[in-house]
Amino acid sequence: MSRVVVAQAYGGPEALAVVEAQESPPGPGEALVEVRAAGVNPADWKRYSGLWGTDPSRLPMRLGYEVAGVVLEAGPGVEQAVGDEVIAWPVAGGYAERLVVPARVLAPRPAGLSWAQSAGLLLSGAAAVHLLAATRVGPDDVVLVHGGSGGVGRLAVQLAALAGARVVATASPASHDDLRQLGAHPVAYGPGLLDRLEAITAQTGPFTAALDTVGEDEALDASVALVEDRSRIATIAGVARAAELGIATLGAGAGADPGNDIRDAARSRLARLADEGVLDVIVSRTYPLEDAGRAHSDSRGGHPRGKLVLIP
Repeated sequence: MSRVVVAQAYGGPEALAVVEAQESPPGPGEALVEVRAAGVNPADWKRYSGLWGTDPSRLPMRLGYEVAGVVLEAGPGVEQAVGDEVIAWPVAGGYAERLVVPARVLAPRPAGLSWAQSAGLLLSGAAAVHLLAATRVGPDDVVLVHGGSGGVGRLAVQLAALAGARVVATASPASHDDLRQLGAHPVAYGPGLLDRLEAITAQTGPFTAALDTVGEDEALDASVALVEDRSRIATIAGVARAAELGIATLGAGAGADPGNDIRDAARSRLARLADEGVLDVIVSRTYPLEDAGRAHSDSRGGHPRGKLVLIP
């Protein structure tokens, strides 16, 4: 048996509970993983919030898309061996003590990252890779990243800098020193954002691409005001206004580009870059499985710096 987090109803964090679930042995192409850490992402709480429908047949609903752990058992045709430390994404029901996952979603755990950091790499990293690919970021670009201290935004900053672009990132002042160390020029979000960004162009040159991870009006409006080519503006959060503004929406949701091939191909690259010490992940806070509801409340409450992670 494995302790797992489920949503027993649609609604808020109060719908979550920890229950016992029977494990199945791994089949061909599958591995049983002992979960050491599970990443928390907005998609987790959106699934049971009602935003994506309220089909009662989906309840009780297991949650969690990404984990880090140790292979306990490998099915036929699996190259990983018992004892291998791995990261996995996408998985179904990662908020658990143990989990059977398809071997194709596994990658070696980066040696330089903690268990919690490892569990926060793949989903956010794949979204960041997709943002850069969709906006065609390269070495001659000046890139604006909205939400540069968040899980996706911070990895987008690092990947854009690796691509040779000049990077400007919005964040609260508490994160500015960290963003400077990553090679970005930090700017505080909030009233007057457009004026502050326009002033920066005297040093950086005009913005050529914008990556939005927050979806707020000030971010979207600044992006379309500053980037001439709207095909080089992409959002993973501003779904409601994307069509109106003529910018790309990436990820889940009606009309969004899921970028499955791009995101799947990113898995091994992200693991390699993190293993080489080129990418890192900031973990804002960790929680036991019993506090998954509190983690979701914190996630819904605003702009967490870095990743939130459950530790079974």
